[in-house]
Amino acid sequence: MRYVLLTLSALICASPSAFAQRIQFEEYDLKNGLHVILHEDHSTPIVAVTVLYHVGSKNENVGRTGMAHFFEHLLFEGSENIGRGEYAKYVENAGGGLNANTSMDRTFYYELLPSNQLSLGLWLESERMLHAKVERTGIETQREVVKEEKRQRYDNQPYGSLLPETMAHAFKVHPYAWTPIGSMEDLNAAKDEDFMDFYKTFYVPNNAVLSIAGDFDKAETKKLIEQYFSDIPRGTREIPRPTVKEPINSGEVRDVIKGKDQLPMVLQAYHIPAQGTKDFYAVDMLNKLLSQGGSSRLNRAVVEEKQLGLFCGAFTFNLEDPGLTLAFGLANMGVTPEQLEEAMNLEFERVKTEMITELEFQKLKNQVENDFVTANSSMAGIAESLANYHTYYGNADLINTEIERYLAVTKKDMLDAAKKYYIPENRITLYFVNDPALSK
Repeated sequence: MRYVLLTLSALICASPSAFAQRIQFEEYDLKNGLHVILHEDHSTPIVAVTVLYHVGSKNENVGRTGMAHFFEHLLFEGSENIGRGEYAKYVENAGGGLNANTSMDRTFYYELLPSNQLSLGLWLESERMLHAKVERTGIETQREVVKEEKRQRYDNQPYGSLLPETMAHAFKVHPYAWTPIGSMEDLNAAKDEDFMDFYKTFYVPNNAVLSIAGDFDKAETKKLIEQYFSDIPRGTREIPRPTVKEPINSGEVRDVIKGKDQLPMVLQAYHIPAQGTKDFYAVDMLNKLLSQGGSSRLNRAVVEEKQLGLFCGAFTFNLEDPGLTLAFGLANMGVTPEQLEEAMNLEFERVKTEMITELEFQKLKNQVENDFVTANSSMAGIAESLANYHTYYGNADLINTEIERYLAVTKKDMLDAAKKYYIPENRITLYFVNDPALSK
C-alpha cells in the first residue's frame, strides 16, 4: 500500500554529511512492552513516526498464507474512531505522507509529517494498535485489493513468478517457501475469526517498536507517547516464531519455468547464513563485488565483454533466518540459458579460486561506507534502521557500529565464504523461458 504526498519531498532528505556522525537516540519500554526509540534532530521541520510489528509471512501457517500482507492493507480501513478510508486523508490534510510494507520478517508502518503534527501520527498509530476495524466489510474490500495487487505485481508482470518460484524451490520446510503476497485461495478460505486471531496475536505493544526521528522535543514527546500508548493492553497470547531449520541441500535443484516472458532468464539461488552472522558479512561483500556498479564482475564479464545478457547481477536476500544470495541474468536475443548460466558460473568460480585485488577491496570498503551514509540520510531511514536493528539484533546502536563488522571482513574471509557457500550442491538453478502456447 502506498500513499505518498509530494509536499514533503524536498524536506525528507537531509545532508548526507550530517549523518556520517554518530546517530544519537534514546530507547525505553512502556509497561505494556512497547519498545520506544527516539532520535531528536532539528535539521529539518519534519518528523517520521514509525511502528514496526515483528510479524511477516514467515509467521503464517500453512493454509493461511498472505495474512501479514493482508493486514498491511486491512489496517488502513479505519478504527473505532477513524472512518473507513480516512487514514490517508488525515495525513494528507496535514501536509504529510504515509506508507506501509510487509516482508517475510516484519510489517512496517510510517507517517512523514510536519513536526507540529507529531501528535497526529501518534494518535493514528495508537488507533491502529488498539481499535482497528477487523470486520466483514473491510475484509471483503481488501481481499479484492490484494487480488488486484497480485495480478499487477505477479501474474501480469514480466518475470513476476521469479520470486515465488525461487522461494518454493529453495525452501521445503521453512515458511520462507512462500512470499508475502501469499495464496488467494488461503485468503478466501480464511474466516472472520482467523483474521481477529491474527490481529490479537501480533498487533500488540509487546510485539512492536515505536521509532520516531526528526524535529521534536523529547520530553514533550514522551508525554504524548504515554498519553496515546500506555493504556493499550499488553498482548497475552504467545507470539509464535518458526523454529524449523531448512535442511542442507543434498544436491543442486534445477527446474525450467515456462511462461509468457519473451527472453530467457537464469536465476541462481545459494543458501547463505542469517543476517548478522560473521559469514553473512563476507557473503554480502562478495555480492557487492559481483554486482554493485557498472564495473562489477558479473556486469563487466557477462554483459559488457561477452555480451550474453542485457543484465546480470547478484544481491543478498538477507533475512532474519538463513536466507539466499540471488543471482540472475537476462539473456540477449539468441543467447540460450545454458550459455548464460555458464558465463555466470565462471564468475562464481573466480571468487572461489582467486583472492580479490587490493584495488577491488578498497572500492568495496568505499561502497559500504557510502551505503551506510545513504541509508541514514533521511528521518524515515533513521527511524526504520533503529527499529530494524532493535528487532532483529536486539541492539539499536548497530546503526552506528554495524559498518565496523563489514570493514572487519578480510579478503581471505571472502574467499573462504565463497568456497563454503557458492558450491553447486548448495544452489538452486531455474530457467525462466517462453512457452509459445501461453503467449497466444
